[in-house]
Amino acid sequence: MRPVIETRQGRLVGSENKGILLFRGVPYAQPPVGKRRFRPPEPPEPWAGGRDASETGASAPQSGALPGPVGRFVGAGNQRSEDCLYLNVWTPGLDDARRPVLVWIHGGAFVLGSGSVPLYSGRRLANRGDVVVVTINYRLGALGFLHLDLLRGDKTGSSNLGIRDQVAALRWVREHISEFGGDPENVTIFGESAGGMSVGSLLGVPEAREHVHRAILQSGAAHNVSSPERATRVAEAFLEEVGLPTSVGDGDLERLSVEQILAAQAATARKLGILHGTLPWQPVVDGGFLPDQPLEQVRAGQVADIPLLIGTNRDEWKLFTFLDRATHRMDEDALRRRVERLVPDKDEDGAAWADRAIEVYRTARAGRSRSPVALWNAIQSDRVFRYPAQRLAELQAEHQPQTFSYLFEWTPRIGGRRVGACHALEIPFVFGTLRHPLVRPVLGTGDEARGLSRSMQESWLSFARSGRPEAEDLPEWEPYEAGRRATLVLGRRSHVALAPAEDERRFWSNHLASPGR
Repeated sequence: MRPVIETRQGRLVGSENKGILLFRGVPYAQPPVGKRRFRPPEPPEPWAGGRDASETGASAPQSGALPGPVGRFVGAGNQRSEDCLYLNVWTPGLDDARRPVLVWIHGGAFVLGSGSVPLYSGRRLANRGDVVVVTINYRLGALGFLHLDLLRGDKTGSSNLGIRDQVAALRWVREHISEFGGDPENVTIFGESAGGMSVGSLLGVPEAREHVHRAILQSGAAHNVSSPERATRVAEAFLEEVGLPTSVGDGDLERLSVEQILAAQAATARKLGILHGTLPWQPVVDGGFLPDQPLEQVRAGQVADIPLLIGTNRDEWKLFTFLDRATHRMDEDALRRRVERLVPDKDEDGAAWADRAIEVYRTARAGRSRSPVALWNAIQSDRVFRYPAQRLAELQAEHQPQTFSYLFEWTPRIGGRRVGACHALEIPFVFGTLRHPLVRPVLGTGDEARGLSRSMQESWLSFARSGRPEAEDLPEWEPYEAGRRATLVLGRRSHVALAPAEDERRFWSNHLASPGR
């Protein structure tokens, strides 16, 4: 017998898998097509009769720019459409148990991905923790992050559409999740990469904070937010690619095909650069919906009531070297040129910051590889991911004692030197999807991997339930404080490290002194 639920929108007919009820492809907003393209999401229309909720809804349009296994790892499947604002719900029961709710926001550099990727199956989390898990889609790329406000004097809310979609999904959760056995007053948002960056952005959206009670950021922080001027330059480059004037009207944008938009979106990214950690399509401080840089709001204590769990993977950047063939031929001169583009300044003594960065990392890697590519991976892992996470944790810890930090360092036994604890490797541990066909050959399903996955799931679930991450097989997880910087290192021998990699952190703290850098 298939599970059936009566919602205020209409009847949903779901499916069941090993005791967990699943409702896929649930609309949380009207299709953003036609005149609703480049407009904020609108509440969904009710439907008559039973709606089949056994199949996922379409993913957002995307070009699938990542090749090979990396693309398949985060890919969105074959069904893609502008009509993409759907979510999926896993629940142990359709009752009034008021279970904790976890809402997952997928990554993919704000241009790729889907909440329906099998890797993100919420079944195991729902079963292990007696919680409700929700995964969502949102608009990507230019369709989700084209900023036209300065060009058109736009007051209709056309900026940050991808983030507005996420808020609309959170509003749906608040209004409907009790019907699925969840507690609308206990909602944890969690996400990885651009999903973690989205979580960081949502901390800066006043409209979102009323729907959020805890936040988990995996390999993402609160700094990937453009200034209006930077986002406008991206918009100008995009409009040039599609042959439209900067005074573009709604009709011109509506007439563009999805193929034209995706082609111009990719060309804009190539023109502006992405491999060095620049994301042309990302949230923007628009002065209204996102009134200020999220880090400044955290600094001011405006999100003091939200416990925070944040961390990164030790070798984040190794994933991206698969996309950057020139990296494998890098020598010392090429390394310096790359680092100099990232940190072109000089200090008060006239010394180049690039030289200081290379020396700091060369010294810190005693006993490990100091090859140019190894140094590049370490520098980029910290610059793009780890230091921003530390900075957010430090600012939030000043106001919220339940702030926790982790460093994921699990390395596969096969190909570990090349893969390392790379970007996104922690995801199957969190969701318990180690048997995913793209994951199993790399990570295996031995006792060590399954044990760490179990401990991480228990920690994430404990945090969602109480604001404190706890697991039976892990050391006590100390809160993060500026003086001690306690960090739980998750690996084969999990342990608490105090102020790990302090020299590297201090370098970026000195160089990236302002949140906007």
